[in-house]
Amino acid sequence: MQPFKANCLPLLIGSLPIDNHSQAMELILTHTPEIPLWPQLPAYKEEGMVPQFLPGMPGIDECDDTVFINGKGEKFDAEFLSFYEEYLMITEGGGSLEGSRFALTTETAKGFFDFLEHTAGVKEGLAALKAQTTGPFTFATGVVDQDNRAIFYNDQLRDAAIKLLALKAKWQIVKMKEICPRTIMIFDEPALAGFGSSAFITISADDVKECFAEVFEAVQSEGALAGVHVCANTEWSILFDAGADLVSFDAYSYFDKLILYPAQLRAFFNKGGILASGIIPTTPEFIDEVDGASLTGKWLEQARELENIGIPMEQILQQTLITPSCGTGSINFDYAGRVMALTREVSTTIREKFSLS
Repeated sequence: MQPFKANCLPLLIGSLPIDNHSQAMELILTHTPEIPLWPQLPAYKEEGMVPQFLPGMPGIDECDDTVFINGKGEKFDAEFLSFYEEYLMITEGGGSLEGSRFALTTETAKGFFDFLEHTAGVKEGLAALKAQTTGPFTFATGVVDQDNRAIFYNDQLRDAAIKLLALKAKWQIVKMKEICPRTIMIFDEPALAGFGSSAFITISADDVKECFAEVFEAVQSEGALAGVHVCANTEWSILFDAGADLVSFDAYSYFDKLILYPAQLRAFFNKGGILASGIIPTTPEFIDEVDGASLTGKWLEQARELENIGIPMEQILQQTLITPSCGTGSINFDYAGRVMALTREVSTTIREKFSLS
């Protein structure tokens, strides 16, 4: 397969503020028909970032409406052994992901199945398909054990969580490849905005990179692009050093932070990395202030800054996607519609200006 040319195509993040998956897919295909993605609808509590990918973990328990991993429960040892037996059967024994604990289901991911159905009917016009999975850092710092301690700090549980997410991502890629050979998997990592703060003071950059190594390998082994989305500032060197194929970030508010890594940005582009430029704001007060022309101008200024650190404009254009800064699941429907329309408009304007096919 030829290297993927992003060519400033529009791409969305994932969450939408509606409660109808088919309607969500229609909106996605209207605004981003070249690279559609599956919708996650926070209107359903089971489609939250942690609940959607939690099924399959050993030791899931609940008390007072709080879900946690009970590592001291009577059934934990048996469940933990069963988890690793199934994992090894798939990764080393040639077992199938289909029907395993690592496959998504309609109970928590109806949007994925609607996505497969809709895109199968438009496969001839697809440049790629994009899916998303909660990232290992966000997941393992968001899920707690019986003592209300994040499972990231338990080596055993953290390893299980990483393996769970790696194979859930791999399963999605396998299903998408039946429709389109070019696939993209983005690991959503909002918690990385807190990396280095007092909340995560004992977690090192190497700890985070080790988490990414396994989930990236699972995706890349299927010939897919592995990316990370962070909707605020973080220590960007971690993502570059971890080997991400795609970095998705809030370019509207945090480009000035990303550009502080010129050597790593050059190396990233030179190895074919894709920058998903979240130039379309998703905060209501910012949405009210902008239009397509102002956002296009802002993106062009940022492209010139990338040129100034030694990245040729042709390379920038071929290796950039135009996206919202974050998902739209937490804003109202009118704002979400405007964000999607602006994403399409800015992409179209840039592509026409530079004659991108």
